[in-house]
Amino acid sequence: MDEQSVFRSGFAAFVGRPNAGKSTLTNALVGSKIVITSDKPQTTRHAVRGILTRDDAQLVLVDTPGLHRPRTLLGERLNDVVRATLAEVDVIGFCIPAAERIGPGDRFIAAELAELKAPVVGIVTKTDTAPKHRVAEQLLAVSQLGEFADIVPVSAVAGSQVDVLAGLLVGHLPEGPMLYPDDVATDNDVETRIAELVREAALQDVRDELPHSIAVTIDEIRRRDSGLQEVFATIHLERDSQKGIVIGPQGSRLKRIGTTARPGIESLLGEKVHLALHVAVEREWQRDPKKLDRLGF
Repeated sequence: MDEQSVFRSGFAAFVGRPNAGKSTLTNALVGSKIVITSDKPQTTRHAVRGILTRDDAQLVLVDTPGLHRPRTLLGERLNDVVRATLAEVDVIGFCIPAAERIGPGDRFIAAELAELKAPVVGIVTKTDTAPKHRVAEQLLAVSQLGEFADIVPVSAVAGSQVDVLAGLLVGHLPEGPMLYPDDVATDNDVETRIAELVREAALQDVRDELPHSIAVTIDEIRRRDSGLQEVFATIHLERDSQKGIVIGPQGSRLKRIGTTARPGIESLLGEKVHLALHVAVEREWQRDPKKLDRLGF
């Protein structure tokens, strides 16, 4: 078989400190919004797969929570998700923002990656946020952080070098057949994606102390006699004091969360949706194994 007709398929994972641009990069590569994005750390909690299908390859992207030194049982479980994922992929992308100095968190991750067999591609992300000389300095700094198969600068927001990155990742995949139908962009179920869209909307609008304390579950999806699709979702918090923050004066913030999340849900389902949000308190859920299990972690 000549090189032109070789088809490659396999799995890639992005790792990096929280807020290193992993989710935005996944969305840019796949070409649709399958992973929620936020400037708050710990946004991603599930190993979401985005699927990029080309004429010569199928790249299944696994987006993981940020590797970090855990402070809670939730943090430990998130790290376990990352390690289990990295042990099974064909190539790893290590994301480091262009405008941020390399710190202890990056070195912690680099040390973890050095123990793995999969090739690692160093990705300097968010190059649109830094001048060219700073990007060049960061590329050099990254090259000194470990052994990389490739190093590439990328801006997912500007679309710069995204295709180059895709080509590099595909080059590390083994030869193999297509793993998913070519019209599929993710293997996440619809309820999980709706819950993530609601959580993204909630994260946009709350104070800095809340992101770790927000989880969302879908209680029911049903169709009214009129034909309108109804979605009932619960936003779970850890303390009573947080309830007022999320609901807002006269329910204004909760209404805004619903207004923000609804267009994405309607786009996902392909029809108009009535979104009903409820707020519940699950005390200290991040530290309670039974509550973590119930909320899907």
